[in-house]
Amino acid sequence: MSVLSAVPFLKPVHVRSPRSPPGGQRRHTLPASEFRCLSPEDAVSVFEIEREAFISVSGDCPLHLDEIRHFLNLCPELSLGWFEEGRLVAFIIGSLWDQERLSQAALTLHRPRGSAVHIHVLAVHRGCRQQGKGSILMWRYLQYLRGLPAARRALLMCQGFLVPFYQKCGFRALGPCAVTVGDLSFVEMEHAVRGHAFMRRNSGC
Repeated sequence: MSVLSAVPFLKPVHVRSPRSPPGGQRRHTLPASEFRCLSPEDAVSVFEIEREAFISVSGDCPLHLDEIRHFLNLCPELSLGWFEEGRLVAFIIGSLWDQERLSQAALTLHRPRGSAVHIHVLAVHRGCRQQGKGSILMWRYLQYLRGLPAARRALLMCQGFLVPFYQKCGFRALGPCAVTVGDLSFVEMEHAVRGHAFMRRNSGC
C-alpha cells in the first residue's frame, strides 16, 4: 500500500471538475487537480519537465531518466506529483539518507534505514511557472513527510540564487555542500520534519 494513502490528513486531494451539464448526462472527466505519489510509469513525463527546467540553467539535470526510474522503483512513497486534468505539472523526488550531511553518494543511493529525506529535485512545467506552484508543492510535500515514521528532517542542495526561495519554504542553510557536479557548487539546506507543530497535531490536545 502506498504510504500516501495511509496518512489520513494527506490523502491524495482531488479538486472536482465542474458539475455535469443540465439534463443529467455525465461526462467522464479527470479530476481538475490531484496530488499523488509518482510511479515508474510517470518517469518520462518527469524527465521532460526536469530537462526543460534545468538544461538551460545549469546545463545538466539533477536526475537522468534511468535515475528517475531507479528512485521511483525503490522509494515511490518519497515522491509527490501534482497533476491537472491528468497531466503532470510539477513534482518532487526524494530518497532516504543516513548521514548528517549529503555526500556524493547521496546523488544515487537510497538508504532505507535513513531518517533524512534527500530531496533530489523539485521542478514545475514551463507553462505553470510564476504561479506559486513550486512553493505549494513543497509545502504539501513537507506536510506529507510528517506522516512518515522514518522521516526526521529534509535535506537538499541548491545553487545560491535559489537559497531565498527555499528559506521562504522554511529551510535553513547549513553551509557549502560537499557535493559538486562539474564546475557547479551548492548550498546545503535543512528543514526539520518532526517538531512541536507535529507533536501538537498528533497529541490529541
